[in-house]
Amino acid sequence: MTFPSEDLELKRIHVLGIAIVILHALINIPHGIAHSNLHIQMNLWQNVYILAVIILLPLFAAVLIWRRKRTGFLLLLFSMAGSFLFGVFYHFIATGPDNVASLTSHPWTNTFKWSAYLLALTEAAGFFIGLAGSYRSR
Repeated sequence: MTFPSEDLELKRIHVLGIAIVILHALINIPHGIAHSNLHIQMNLWQNVYILAVIILLPLFAAVLIWRRKRTGFLLLLFSMAGSFLFGVFYHFIATGPDNVASLTSHPWTNTFKWSAYLLALTEAAGFFIGLAGSYRSR
C-alpha cells in the first residue's frame, strides 16, 4: 500500500528522471558539435558506444519511465553509469585529443570543456535518480 506522500515522491522522481535525460540530450548536442569543430575523431567502437549507451539508452529509459515502468529507472541507472565512466575516462583521465586538459586554443574549446563537465554532472545525477527510482518503484 502506498501513501499519498510516497506517491508524490515517486512522481517527483519520475519527473526528475525524464528531465535529466532531456538535459543530458541537450548538452550532448553542443558537445558533439564541438567534437566535430575541434576535429576530435572517435574510433568506430567508441561511436557505437556513444550512440547506443550515451544517446539512445537514456532516451529509451525516459520513455519507460514515462510509462511508469521500473525497468526505465534500471536502464537509466546503467546507461548513465556507463556514460559517466566513459566520459570521465576520456575527458579527464586518458591522454589524447578528447581530454579537456589537452585542448588547444580554439573558438570551440570552451564549449567542449563546459559540455564535458555538464555531461559528467548530468550522468552522475541520472545514476542517482535511476537508483532512487528503481528502489522506490518496487
